[in-house]
Amino acid sequence: MFDFSRFWGIITDWHELIIAGILSTLILSIVGTVVGLLLGIPLAYGKRLHAKAYDPKIKKVLYGVIRWICNIYSTVLRGTPMMVQALIFKFATQAMGISWGSMKFPSEILNVFNGWFFAGLIVITFNTAAYMGEVVISGINGIDTGQIEGAKSLGLSSYRTTFSIVLPQALRNSLPTIGNELIINIKDSSVLNVIAVTELYYRLISIASATYSFLEAYLLLAIIYLIMTLLTSLVLKLIEKKLDGKKISLNPFGRLRRNFNV
Repeated sequence: MFDFSRFWGIITDWHELIIAGILSTLILSIVGTVVGLLLGIPLAYGKRLHAKAYDPKIKKVLYGVIRWICNIYSTVLRGTPMMVQALIFKFATQAMGISWGSMKFPSEILNVFNGWFFAGLIVITFNTAAYMGEVVISGINGIDTGQIEGAKSLGLSSYRTTFSIVLPQALRNSLPTIGNELIINIKDSSVLNVIAVTELYYRLISIASATYSFLEAYLLLAIIYLIMTLLTSLVLKLIEKKLDGKKISLNPFGRLRRNFNV
């Protein structure tokens, strides 16, 4: 049965560990999403590589190999659970002699920045890159081809057309999907506990085991995840409005006042 005193006791007695878990989860999800997006851009272009009919044979073969590698990467990482990828990464790197558990850092805060944290960051980043590649492709496909033809008629190089016209619009069009991937990463980072990443889920489970307050700990865990995802959604909506040139207001009664012309 739920006991509010035990619920509040977890918050007051273990708040430092909980805050460290929140910090760990946010860093994993934000850095994983941003770096995953940066990796997803070349992945998207690699999947779109197509040699022209008059290109040399070696170039056609090279483009085919790159496209094949990018497609295999995307298919495998999007088709398997991140938990399984984390376990494979753990045992594969251990077989190569890498000891993540023995890595220590001077800036270690409540055991947040340790070896397993960076192992989890690698896993979530490369997993996210596979999805971001598809997001970028979708954004590129949504751009009017007339703009690309217009850029070529003005004498712009393919490089400049890509980075000045195509990519900025593709990322802007994909912003809601990118934001959704960030929210997914906030929640899915919990699976990294299987390789001893001390994120929020790992810490709350440890607290529950120490206090035998499993219901209270799980409920607090759900509330924290809900708050983080809601706040992230709000921030992303504000960013979208700013990019659209709309006025941003944090006044919760602003819309009500406008509706009634107050």
